[in-house]
Amino acid sequence: MAKNNSNDDLVVNIIKGIEDVKGADIDVLDLREIDNTVCDYFIICNGNSNTQVVAIANSIQKVVSKELKEKPWHVEGLENGEWVLMDFVNVVVHVFQTHIREYYNIESLWGDAKITSIQSKY
Repeated sequence: MAKNNSNDDLVVNIIKGIEDVKGADIDVLDLREIDNTVCDYFIICNGNSNTQVVAIANSIQKVVSKELKEKPWHVEGLENGEWVLMDFVNVVVHVFQTHIREYYNIESLWGDAKITSIQSKY
């Protein structure tokens, strides 16, 4: 993965990829002020079906690749489309089906994080 792009550019393009396929309930968790975190940001969103979750993940990859010439270091969960994790090293994206997101409620695990909710255009 190229290191030339800032985390901010990566976050902006990930959000664009989510919005391009109508991903919902986008939250950006800033983890930089928390000790011993695995990354700087979590981006969490959800889709309504397996198909939409996979489409969101594919859209993120497409936008980030086109705009920043980067690709995720690792992707998990595309097979079942319930929870896709995309690891861009400093930014980790979680794309959930709505009911799976509610069940795991990972935002609550990072209560010290600064959370920014992105208002959907849809």
